[in-house]
Amino acid sequence: MRYCAGIFCMVFLMTMAGCGKQTSDSRPDSAKLANDARRHLSHALPRLATVKLWLGSQELTAEVARTEVEIRTGMMFRTNIVDGEGMLFVFARPMRAAFYMRNTTVPLSCAYIDPEGAILEIHDLKPLDETPVEARSDNVQFVLEVPQGWFERNQIMPGAIVRTQYGALKELNWATLRPAKRR
Repeated sequence: MRYCAGIFCMVFLMTMAGCGKQTSDSRPDSAKLANDARRHLSHALPRLATVKLWLGSQELTAEVARTEVEIRTGMMFRTNIVDGEGMLFVFARPMRAAFYMRNTTVPLSCAYIDPEGAILEIHDLKPLDETPVEARSDNVQFVLEVPQGWFERNQIMPGAIVRTQYGALKELNWATLRPAKRR
């Protein structure tokens, strides 16, 4: 038993020594992203690349959150959101999404959207409420946040299809979007 504890301590100390020698350039990309995410969680992100969306006859301009930092920060620390604008979160693959309102004082509604662009669920989110609102489906690839009540005011319901200025959501090459110009 004592032998195992000694080996554990040696492995632990070697691991810690190795971690201390790592430079920021030698860290894996995921570690860099996590550090960037923590750094950005203290202030709002600058305006992100945008895309025009159509939900039925309604048009929205949506900022696109597609990197880990953008997705983790989202609408945090924003002080307003204009009617007719929103944020579209793009995930690499379908999953069971769960959104909450940490550091977000602007009332929002969100739509959980499948890979085909169909709205599966719509939820109102309460400012500063950190209770996750989990999707009932594990087929969510996009989430659209808009000013609270926008879906209801525009009679957008589950089943509505979201399209972009370039066609279907799944057809867009998200990596080609360029950051928006500052207003």
